[in-house]
Amino acid sequence: MEEDVIICNCNEVYRSEIVKAIKEKGLKTVEEVGEVTLAGTGCGGCQEDIQAILDEING
Repeated sequence: MEEDVIICNCNEVYRSEIVKAIKEKGLKTVEEVGEVTLAGTGCGGCQEDIQAILDEING
């Protein structure tokens, strides 16, 4: 099992939290992920990483 990593340092949001939110709530955008998890709502530096996770899960 791969190690869980922090994606959003500002709000201390882990990859597993983002993946769970995307799958459970059918999230499609970085903004939606931010509304649910707060990831990407601080400095915004992790938004590309969040988009990569969205692309990976949603295709």
